[in-house]
Amino acid sequence: MLYSRRRSLWIKVVMPKLWTNTIEAHKQSVRDAALDAAASLVLRRGLAAVTMSEIAQETGIGRATLYKYFPDVQALVRAWHERQIGRHLTTLVAIAHGQGPPLNRLDAVLRAYAGMAHSHQEGELASMLHAGGHAAHALDHLSTFVSSIITEGVAAGEVREDVRAKELATFCLAAMSGARGLGSDAAVVRLVALTLDALRPGSSTGGSEGTKRAP
Repeated sequence: MLYSRRRSLWIKVVMPKLWTNTIEAHKQSVRDAALDAAASLVLRRGLAAVTMSEIAQETGIGRATLYKYFPDVQALVRAWHERQIGRHLTTLVAIAHGQGPPLNRLDAVLRAYAGMAHSHQEGELASMLHAGGHAAHALDHLSTFVSSIITEGVAAGEVREDVRAKELATFCLAAMSGARGLGSDAAVVRLVALTLDALRPGSSTGGSEGTKRAP
């Protein structure tokens, strides 16, 4: 919305919706280009070796324009990581809400999550990226909908009922994070299979209570 002065009067001018949408789309494309360039450069060369000038040159964005969006390289990399987490969550939620029995959907979610963990590049960025509050918030959200699938699985008789759903979800996600250290896709598949086996009714807990429902 703009204001135009005519004959000493300020007249409100409503911007066309198409124009507004085009401007917003342009801003988003500039932001996405900057995030992609920053992540690519940092992963190739290391955080300390990359400057804002190089990112601006890589994307064809003026340095002054880039600084309007982000104050420094660290902020760019954090924003990129937050965007990646958001995209991953969207994918996992879509899988969780798919068709099929609960255990099949849980299998698909865990395979996807393990695949994401396996492809994640560790290094000097790891501690910085995972220190952000958005990572913890995303993990809480992921744990919540994994718990909901497990609860469905208990009701359907597909998942053991002697351990709380929230505890089983924590177990599953902790196990899938171990995919980062595996050497092959086949190993990731085996990890998911072992994790699901531990969730089935009759699996041993090391206790003497059998499969009684957890209080």
